[in-house]
Amino acid sequence: MGDLCAGRVAVVTGAGRGIGREHALLLAEHGAKVVVNDLGGDAAGGGSDLSPAQEVVAEIEAMGGEAVVNGANVADFDAAGQMIHQAIDTFGSCDILINNAGILRDRMVFSMSEFDWDAVIDVHLKGTFAPTHHAAAYWREKVKAGGEAFGRIVNTSSPSGIYGNVGQSNYGAAKAGIAAFTIITAMELVKYGVTVNCLAPGAFTRMTSDLPGFEKMDEETQEAMSPRWIAVPAVWLCSEAAQNVTGRVFDVRGEQLGISEQWHLGPSTTQPDDPADLADVMAGLM
Repeated sequence: MGDLCAGRVAVVTGAGRGIGREHALLLAEHGAKVVVNDLGGDAAGGGSDLSPAQEVVAEIEAMGGEAVVNGANVADFDAAGQMIHQAIDTFGSCDILINNAGILRDRMVFSMSEFDWDAVIDVHLKGTFAPTHHAAAYWREKVKAGGEAFGRIVNTSSPSGIYGNVGQSNYGAAKAGIAAFTIITAMELVKYGVTVNCLAPGAFTRMTSDLPGFEKMDEETQEAMSPRWIAVPAVWLCSEAAQNVTGRVFDVRGEQLGISEQWHLGPSTTQPDDPADLADVMAGLM
């Protein structure tokens, strides 16, 4: 076991399976006490079952760590607040928040229902905002009262939200929003000693195993795309060593780690005042 997060208290959402499970286990291996949040629904968000979160807690306890189960729906604003306060009430603090919970309801835009749009936006985008709001409010009040200026947030975007992917307009819009949310909240919370970063992961999990390019992976490739690789930079970003890293989006595809810099100002010019004269200008820009 390492000690990158020794003495810290972490909340990890969607931690019963896949990437979230690996976050929780590796945080515990590095000394953090963990609130293991998972509603326990299926990949589309249906149903609930606390047993995956309970199994992760049991694994952490078996390695000598401390953890508790939380079954909150992260898109429920009040329940998200209770989750953060469960960490404080149980372990005395909340130092780390990893927003990882998510669902998939893929459709082409002309086939997507309002219900499928709202469900995905709710879980991903509101489900990132709600825990962040409550954790940030706690850290702000703590610093104002003279407490330690320390907080870590790691959000979860996706290559679908940064680069785009057919059939995922709801998911991609939510994930693009999370990337922007990360950049802005990093600016807002820096004076409280809080860093906010974001991972755009690609890994072999329950949610990706049936997707094109994943469904026929051999065992060697599956290992190279194991969700545990996503937890490695996540745990480092939660440590004191990452104090000066904030507002960044990391593209993590299995063993491969990169920085995503998709949005930046490209070529620009002075535009004419008549749209009829814009074609040549646009051709020069693109």
